[in-house]
Amino acid sequence: MKIPLTPILCVITASLMFFTGRVQAADTLIYEGKSGPGVGKHIVFLAGDEEYRSEESLPQLAKILAVRHGFKCTVLFSLNSKDGTIDPNAGGNLTGAEALDHADAIVMMLRFRHWPDADMKHFVDAYLAGKPIIGLRTSTHAFSYKNPTNSAYSKYSHNSKAWSGGFGRQVLGETWVSHLGENHKEATHGVIEASQKNDMILRGIGDMFADTGCYHVDPQPDSTILVRANILDGTSPYSQIHPTKNNPHRPLAWYRVHKNEAGKTNKVFCTTMGSATDIRDEHLRRLLVNSVYWGLGFEVPEKADVKLVGDFAPSNYSFGGFRKGVKPADLALPANAIK
Repeated sequence: MKIPLTPILCVITASLMFFTGRVQAADTLIYEGKSGPGVGKHIVFLAGDEEYRSEESLPQLAKILAVRHGFKCTVLFSLNSKDGTIDPNAGGNLTGAEALDHADAIVMMLRFRHWPDADMKHFVDAYLAGKPIIGLRTSTHAFSYKNPTNSAYSKYSHNSKAWSGGFGRQVLGETWVSHLGENHKEATHGVIEASQKNDMILRGIGDMFADTGCYHVDPQPDSTILVRANILDGTSPYSQIHPTKNNPHRPLAWYRVHKNEAGKTNKVFCTTMGSATDIRDEHLRRLLVNSVYWGLGFEVPEKADVKLVGDFAPSNYSFGGFRKGVKPADLALPANAIK
């Protein structure tokens, strides 16, 4: 007996339309904004670190920018090659890198990645084209090519000698140096730099709290410091300021305008905050949203809407602490979530 195909196709189509985020490929997550200043602009998010749960924080930021502000947001992950699940430990994998060819801005939280040259080329081309770049936490040490002869892009490594400090130092403004605040023991209170309180990126923003430890950083001299760290002697927002680790108060967030090797200019924002648990802080979320507006040359709202989208119960940061068995399609939003 022949079964009519039309009802079956209708069911399949309805199933695909019910969720937004399953577009183009099962290994690529897309949130398509429908209204707001961001309509027509495409932000590509690069999630890939082993410790701080970027695979949770960046999808939430992407949801906020899509649902609240209208941007098209594509989130790319490192995936397990055998089963297609999100695997932060797969440092040599970036699935869907060609999305970078159509990015208007890049938001990245990467650590010690060593992608194949074919994938890295998409990233480098976007950088050389002058796309704005927003780097979170471990992005200061985003790349690590242990054998320089194996990649045409080895100079991007965090410890590069040929391009001192690699992509982190040369573009974001700093590379990996060391921890100053101790993770899980010494949280961080972010304080607005008084001289920059009227900067547009700081609109609607007050002091913030991050439960991650502060990095030892000294950004490039042309960087504008927006937020500095008070390292706390404990893990609560109410912990006392550490008696010995705040002289000087290290930068937590800054921006710079970088002229790259192709002669194009990148607007660059960097913060050493950004774990999934850090993103619970409303002021940090607004700082990141504002930095996207600034990078794209948009007028920054007086108080950007950064209300969390959907349930957000972030995992505590730790090595090996990622949620197993999750695929990008599992992070899709119901279609009616974006209006």
